[in-house]
Amino acid sequence: MLTGIFEVGMLLCFAAAWPANIYKAYRARTTLGTSLPFMLIVELGYVCGMANKLINDDINYVMAFYIFDFVLVMIGIIVYFRNMAIDKAKGRDRSE
Repeated sequence: MLTGIFEVGMLLCFAAAWPANIYKAYRARTTLGTSLPFMLIVELGYVCGMANKLINDDINYVMAFYIFDFVLVMIGIIVYFRNMAIDKAKGRDRSE
């Protein structure tokens, strides 16, 4: 049980940064300064954490926090592709 509490603490710390990141990216309306590979690696990490819970038959309240974090990063990825479309419409190159 105590392990779950620390795991939730870790996931909450990670989750705390994503809303600010999403808001900043949404307002910036550009992909500049945003790393899609980084977000995909983070998503893979959450998938691995959830897979670990499933494989070890350890599905409990902690899974909800993995899902919450996964959704936050997915929103960031969606904003990234929205911003990529804006960059293309404005003729901006990723190297700017």
